[in-house]
Amino acid sequence: MAAHRSGPLKQQNKAHKGGRHRGRGSAQRDGKGRLAPKSLSKKVRKELSRVDQRHRSNQLRKQKKEAVLAEKRQLGSKDGPPHQVLVVPLHNRISLSEAFRLLQDRDSGMVHLNERGSTHTFMLLCPRLKHRWFFTFAMPGDLHTVLDMAKVADTILFLLDPLEGWDSTGNYCLSCLFAQGLPTYTLAVQGISDLPLKKQIDARKKLSKAVEKRFPDDKLFQLDTQQEAGMLLRQLANQKQRHLAFRDRRAYMFAHVADFVPNEENDLVGTLKISGYVRGQTLNVNSLLHIIGHGDFQMKQIDAPMDPFPLNPRVIKSQKDSYMEMEICAVDAVADMEEDLRVLVKADPERQESLQTEAIPDPMEGEQTWPTEEELSEANDDFLKESSRVVKKVPKGTSSYQAEWILDEDGGSGGEGDEYDATEHEDLMEEESQDESSEQDEEECETMTIGESVRDDLYDEKIDEAAEEKMLEKYKQERLEEMFPDEVDTPRDVAARIRFQKYRGLKSFRTSPWDPKENLPPDYARIFQFQNFTNTRKSIFKEIEEKEVEGAEVGWYVTLHISEVPISVVEYFRQGAPLIAFSLLPHEQKMSVLNMVVRRDPGNTEPVKAKEELIFHCGFRRFRASPLFSQHTAALDMAADKHKFQRFLTADVSLVVTVYAPITFPPASVLLFKQKSNGMHSLIATGHLLSVNPDRMVIKRVVLSGHPFKIFTKMAVVRYMFFNREEDVLWFKPVELRTKWGRRGHIKEPLGTHGHMKCSFDGKLKSQDTVLMNLYKRVFPKWTYDPYVPEPLPWVKSDISSTVPEVGME
Repeated sequence: MAAHRSGPLKQQNKAHKGGRHRGRGSAQRDGKGRLAPKSLSKKVRKELSRVDQRHRSNQLRKQKKEAVLAEKRQLGSKDGPPHQVLVVPLHNRISLSEAFRLLQDRDSGMVHLNERGSTHTFMLLCPRLKHRWFFTFAMPGDLHTVLDMAKVADTILFLLDPLEGWDSTGNYCLSCLFAQGLPTYTLAVQGISDLPLKKQIDARKKLSKAVEKRFPDDKLFQLDTQQEAGMLLRQLANQKQRHLAFRDRRAYMFAHVADFVPNEENDLVGTLKISGYVRGQTLNVNSLLHIIGHGDFQMKQIDAPMDPFPLNPRVIKSQKDSYMEMEICAVDAVADMEEDLRVLVKADPERQESLQTEAIPDPMEGEQTWPTEEELSEANDDFLKESSRVVKKVPKGTSSYQAEWILDEDGGSGGEGDEYDATEHEDLMEEESQDESSEQDEEECETMTIGESVRDDLYDEKIDEAAEEKMLEKYKQERLEEMFPDEVDTPRDVAARIRFQKYRGLKSFRTSPWDPKENLPPDYARIFQFQNFTNTRKSIFKEIEEKEVEGAEVGWYVTLHISEVPISVVEYFRQGAPLIAFSLLPHEQKMSVLNMVVRRDPGNTEPVKAKEELIFHCGFRRFRASPLFSQHTAALDMAADKHKFQRFLTADVSLVVTVYAPITFPPASVLLFKQKSNGMHSLIATGHLLSVNPDRMVIKRVVLSGHPFKIFTKMAVVRYMFFNREEDVLWFKPVELRTKWGRRGHIKEPLGTHGHMKCSFDGKLKSQDTVLMNLYKRVFPKWTYDPYVPEPLPWVKSDISSTVPEVGME
């Protein structure tokens, strides 16, 4: 009897896979001797017991508490700098003099008014609290002063109105301060006790709701009596300090006294001597010093005079007036300071940082050169000669002139029968216009008399017609850019290959290669570039934390001798403006390409075009420049790939601003302002510094559009994209085409001499579709860096609201 054998169609089940339940032997066989990643790790993890983990967490918590307490005790103590408090009234009804009168409590300490005679800047010494404060003020309408003072203030004291909190000017000031970065702040209400008793509770509730939106979980203090002022001082002394990263890594100083010694050769330039307390980090005399709004300078030496505001001063006993026992005469303090003056350290010329901001370009080092006009014209002539040589089949005896009139079999466009009859269209439009005019004449019109308005006449007098026309043109361009992004019209008077000679086609914008060192402008020879910016930044910050620097320690009262300073700086100080100096980290005086991530401020709707002059507040710097706008993608920014150029600063989208400016190491806040025709500065955008990278490529795209004229299955005749056969269609033939409805294709051949072309696509086109061609070129910012920024006019809300004109698009 024959045994049964399974046929070829027998069902074959899959073998069972063990998965994660397989044994140790099978896993070792599959591994083939490879080791797990954990065993290759260099860092050995020590497993702690639960008791040890609890003990370690307690130690870390204790260390953090001690660090916070040490910081509180140092600030305002006899060994540390005075606690600098910036008072900002956020409403025009607030009495600043009354608030300062309450804070100048002579019963609890000594009050020293500043030497310039301003009653709104004083030093308060409280031996009982073992604390000293330095109170300054800034009005919210003076934008530069508020932002500059907030950079160096330890605490900002906001004074609120009991009924409204803050007005429009105060709200604008708060927006700028939040964007720049707030240090420690405290909120105080002035005048709430002057309200009727029944309205005080309602005013507190209403004010608390309004404050919660901007300052969540913050307590409101009252400032109406001497006792409330004492409680406010204790709050200022004991609250935890908030840190600003861009100032904690640098030494900075607020100038209390300034003196100017002119040079013998030139009276307009000399040595500036500023005295103040060192803050932030140890001040090295060999580093550079940046005076906000005036530029970078070198230091000659640092003097160490006697502290004019000691916490425990010498007591001058007097039997006539016991109040005079707690005061020090300013003249005696200055005299003692001059007697005890000693030189702390002098600059070493070999170790001193250089003021060189730009690299010296070497004309023999350029590897790439842009062709001259003669070379371009010769190339155009050669191209025309080559393109004019066409091989045709003609009868014998035909001359060259007759051969030009003979068309190929595929060359005839045959467009005469399909041309639009313009004369019939004009006749039809004339008949329709006559009918409409006759109908309008038959209708009766009603007339009425309108009186003239004086206010309308005054309104028209304040309007600048040229500015209105320019703004209307901007709104039109922005609306066109939103509706038809990057689309441009092909010029008819200039050949497209000449108009777009710097552009190129790309197979893929994301993956196609583009050399970042190709065709660089001459300005790139003047800038500095890091081989690895991230590693340089890390090494500099690590050196700040670990290396001990010789110089003036934090909290010392010193006098800086700054060389080659123009006399305008000290005149600026004598007019009452603050003088603030920051020390620069290595390389921060050199020019490079800065990239900043910004977002449009929701309160500003005015169109901002690329390469317009804007005012930058970047960290501790302030300058003017004309930036580029480009798309921001975090993954591509890390890889330094291509980024699409944006013609306008769009809303609700983060963009990258590229500009030539001095190197600044992030983190640093960024504020963008635009100066209006009336001198005011309007906040445009806020953000932060991204990187210093000249290789970040900003690619501008232009889109040429054409319309299908005749459509076959996958072929179409396209017109109005080009208007020339040899110089346009044949030149751009290798570039890929696309349509708005997703089709892709390429130019097959030109038809006729008026720019018609036969194109092939991957599917059938629709008659309402549009054929597009993308061209790209790299763009660079303009070298318009200017460290001098004019002072803006005080910001006030205009009574007449600016209306946005409606732009009708057909």
